[in-house]
Amino acid sequence: MELYELGLAGALSLIKEKKASAREVLDSVFTRIRNVDGRVKAYVSLTEELAYKMAENAAGPIAGLPVAIKDNMCTKGVRTTCSSKILENFTPPYESTVTERLFKAGCSLPGKTNLDEFAMGSSTENSAFFTTKNPWDLERIPGGSSGGSAAAVAAGECLAALGSDTGGSIRQPASLCGVVGLKPTYGRVSRYGLVAFASSLDQIGPITKTVEDAAIIMNIISGHDPLDSTSAPIPVPDFTAVLGKDIKGLKVGIPKEYFVEGMDKEVEKSVRDAIAHLENLGAVPVEVGLPHTPYAVADYYILATSEASSNLARFDGVKYGFRAEGKDLMEMYMETKARGFGAEVKRRIMLGTYALSSGYYEAYYGKGQKVRTLIKRDFEEAFKKVDVIATPTSPTPAFKIGEKTADPLQMYLSDIFTISINLAGIPAISIPCGFTSGGLPIGLQIIGKHFDEETILKAAHAYEQSTNWHTMRPAL
Repeated sequence: MELYELGLAGALSLIKEKKASAREVLDSVFTRIRNVDGRVKAYVSLTEELAYKMAENAAGPIAGLPVAIKDNMCTKGVRTTCSSKILENFTPPYESTVTERLFKAGCSLPGKTNLDEFAMGSSTENSAFFTTKNPWDLERIPGGSSGGSAAAVAAGECLAALGSDTGGSIRQPASLCGVVGLKPTYGRVSRYGLVAFASSLDQIGPITKTVEDAAIIMNIISGHDPLDSTSAPIPVPDFTAVLGKDIKGLKVGIPKEYFVEGMDKEVEKSVRDAIAHLENLGAVPVEVGLPHTPYAVADYYILATSEASSNLARFDGVKYGFRAEGKDLMEMYMETKARGFGAEVKRRIMLGTYALSSGYYEAYYGKGQKVRTLIKRDFEEAFKKVDVIATPTSPTPAFKIGEKTADPLQMYLSDIFTISINLAGIPAISIPCGFTSGGLPIGLQIIGKHFDEETILKAAHAYEQSTNWHTMRPAL
């Protein structure tokens, strides 16, 4: 096995046994990047010199090991673009909380990964720079919006990565790239320094090769942050402590609303087989109802676009980023936004502005918040009967590049199984659970109660360690 194929836990084990050094791991990863990233296109920016400098005197639980960062998290002195022309040359003067915590834990930064512009998309085709490819099939999308992070992890171009998840943007690309992706409870991880898309939905989390690695990252990035008013002042457990524990008697909810007509047959079979495997491990399947699930996609695209409209108003060409010329202030504003934002970002700003406009606010945004409450209550009722809920992560495997770009509604439905979790603010993890006959990865989603990442990590680890899906690597 090459060193770049290792996860964090595997690399730390070899370093502890003095069978490898952090420098050798870094060498292996950058050699891999040089060999494959020209085809995968996972990175927007590479920071090789900085990575070696950081690794030189690194101390902490992941000393010297390379963790990639999605390019919508501020990195002081390192370009942060959100894969948008409007921020193409923006270099933040401050560090996001998550990256500061990772760097204090000793990680090195190999680079910033590609994403759908401002995290708006499900395929990474909305990047202003280029489309990232799925390492399992370079003609297919890696998912989105954290497609660059998921592809980098799957291709061995880093040991782990951070992504952000507004409606499934960690879990869906993790599923399509055959890796692990965890969206924590809203408020568990600080959003300070994350360039906002939809502030009540955005959450940062790890994309890794194993469940143990996700727990290691969660131990580092979780916890209250006074710089983020939505950060929860709740103690952080040791997430690795629950790994390897028995799941006998664990009640697993199976919602009928998540096994819908039109879902890919191979995806459904793999997920049902995974649930049966959990039962063989001692878990108890229980049918649950989440009756407001059919309204989740429509509700999400009212609330998320409304918040995006508000958040993206700051990109006006005055304070930072790209500025177009104009004969007066209003023309400068309009030209800056027209030329700086891509088509999908403009579409969402217009949708959100309409939903927030006078005369429509209560009919759309106000009603959307009420539906969100109903979706949250569905989960609360279900969790009175079960410990976790198991569903598919994505209704299909990775689709071909360009297949859905002409039909935004079809693209939006890619997140049908992940969106409700963001609306409810609860945690969920995607883990590999099989492959299609064409060799494309399939993901199982395990959903938990508020601030109960421990239980979903325990269940995910039990499944992962009794199967070999997580050991599969793409033949690049």
